[in-house]
Amino acid sequence: MNLKERTPQLIAIIGVLAIVLAILIGFLVNKNSQLDDMQQLMEINMQELDDEFEAIALQYEGFRFSVHNDSLLHRLENEQARVLRLQEELRQTNTANQAEIRRLRDELATLRRILRSYVQQIDSLNRLNQELRAENQQITQQYQQTTRALTQVRQERQQLSDRVSLAAQLVAVNINVRAVNDRGRDQTRLSRSNQFAVSFTIARNITAVPGERTIYVRLMSPNGTLLTKAGSGTFAFENSNIQYSMRRNVEYGGEETPVTLFWDIEEFLQPGTFQVDIFADGHHIGRSTFSMQE
Repeated sequence: MNLKERTPQLIAIIGVLAIVLAILIGFLVNKNSQLDDMQQLMEINMQELDDEFEAIALQYEGFRFSVHNDSLLHRLENEQARVLRLQEELRQTNTANQAEIRRLRDELATLRRILRSYVQQIDSLNRLNQELRAENQQITQQYQQTTRALTQVRQERQQLSDRVSLAAQLVAVNINVRAVNDRGRDQTRLSRSNQFAVSFTIARNITAVPGERTIYVRLMSPNGTLLTKAGSGTFAFENSNIQYSMRRNVEYGGEETPVTLFWDIEEFLQPGTFQVDIFADGHHIGRSTFSMQE
């Protein structure tokens, strides 16, 4: 059979192959589209699970303001910690790990049942106290609204975190500056003084992280000049570095901590009103003034 006679057969084979190839391409395109749709659906399901964990955690957060029973409050805090732990596990889970997602979904169902039981307990307690019941109703309404606006709630929680950070800042109280002579006796005249003794107390703050702190003191003369010694360094404050007059490391454990620093008067100082500023952890924690005669 010559080429001219085989041409119709070749054309038919090529046609069949083209049809098969087109079908195969169509199948692959459709399969990829289905996979993309499944991936998007799994991501949406993951986000919905995360939102539900968030809503339950916020409900527990709201109980802080309405529950005054220490034992019950402790159990509620433990349940909230469990919710946050499971939420973090969810965020670390790959969307393809369907077994882990199913486990977390089952855990979520258990959390809902536990939450309902606590709501019933709290309602029972609130029936015994009209005022507490009214407060709980108000808090419950507030958190029902926040669950419908999770973005806004996250912003509010960030603001709360900022307030907690602010509350953890150290505060210097009972600031007192004395001028003393070489015998340690108090003086009111610069001409008779050898040292400034700067004393204060770091107030009690159980929210502050315990540990070693570096306390910085800035002494400002009446003419606005910062008192410094040779080799005085700087410290970070409000996105810049500023000089200090004195510094001291102290061990702070959350309780009242007395601190005293001494400045040797070796320069000529004008009489008038001096200013002392105290800093720690990048924050301004105290200020006082004192006056000296010539």
